[in-house]
Amino acid sequence: MRRRSTRKRHSRGRKRVLIPGIARGRADGHRLGWEHGHWFGQCESVLQRTIRPFGLRQAHVMFVATGKGFPYSPIDESVANALRGQVTQLTITDSQQPVADIALRIRPDIVIVLDGLQFNVIHAARMREAGIRTAIWFTDDPYYTDITKGIAPFFDEVFTLELTCVEYYQQLGCPRVHYLPLGADPAYFRPRNPLRSQRHDICFIGSAYWKRVEFFNQVTRYLSTKDTHISGIWWERLRDYKQMASRIGLGRWMGPEETANMYNGAKIAINMHRAHDDETFNNNSAAIPAISPNPRTFEISACATLQLTDIRSDLVSFYTPGVDIVTYSSPQEMVEKIQYYLTHEDERRAIAMKGMHRTLTEHTYNNRIEAMLAILFPG
Repeated sequence: MRRRSTRKRHSRGRKRVLIPGIARGRADGHRLGWEHGHWFGQCESVLQRTIRPFGLRQAHVMFVATGKGFPYSPIDESVANALRGQVTQLTITDSQQPVADIALRIRPDIVIVLDGLQFNVIHAARMREAGIRTAIWFTDDPYYTDITKGIAPFFDEVFTLELTCVEYYQQLGCPRVHYLPLGADPAYFRPRNPLRSQRHDICFIGSAYWKRVEFFNQVTRYLSTKDTHISGIWWERLRDYKQMASRIGLGRWMGPEETANMYNGAKIAINMHRAHDDETFNNNSAAIPAISPNPRTFEISACATLQLTDIRSDLVSFYTPGVDIVTYSSPQEMVEKIQYYLTHEDERRAIAMKGMHRTLTEHTYNNRIEAMLAILFPG
């Protein structure tokens, strides 16, 4: 008879002893995993309640995408997908193509041009002469109005994401001008389960325009003491850049999915609007002020992350400060509110959840295209 190894038998009965630090790390990891899983499940439950069908219009729309590549390509895709689900026939092209020739051949009910900064207005003139309706949706107002003022009058319908530009285009002789901000695309901006490396207490994603740099110069010493992540171009302009360097992803343009993961991984996402009179890449010699929320406003909130944003006067048309979004008006107030919401988790999460619900109910690209089509095809 073969005898079993006593060493093997004895080793089976031996209890495994964990080093205290490892045991604590495992317990903390289990707790954090459970908490995030529970939160993620709550978000998904709320998200499912925001889904609704959108009507289908009997119309042939020709959509002219920017064709400018990244970072405009995600907007091209989001608008195209929203149109695809709401019209019976959709033809897609871009500004680099012979748009007028295509339109004259297929005779759509309307041609919608996105952005238009690289669109040759001769195409718009030819389509108008042929009796084909045209519309343009400006996506960077008021920062390029020196250029758009020469484009808008060629179109039958003008849409702008900046409320103050409605009157500006009307004064240029455009008879039909409409306010229509951009939105969030739930295909990307929604609750997600990001990697551990994408989780931080505070994040900001955007370019370091000079007015932003002036503001951040007053808060970087505080942010350098926190789990902060900043991503974008030109951040070496910061006065205390060396102190913040380890917390900055310098020179990076993140795609929408990675951006959404970063927002999801943050406890607080900062939003700071671009100043209408900033020195960097500014083509707004008329000094038209900006009062409308930027696309980032909707994208952050769609991720169920607490958004801390600077104040724009038309923000209240979309969100309720203190209920589904939080605002700041000075560097000191930003720091105070970061400190507060990092230590009041239940309140932070409640506001973030309300912000997500409102965004995915009211402020998606499907919502915007529905509103646009109602204007273009009333009744």
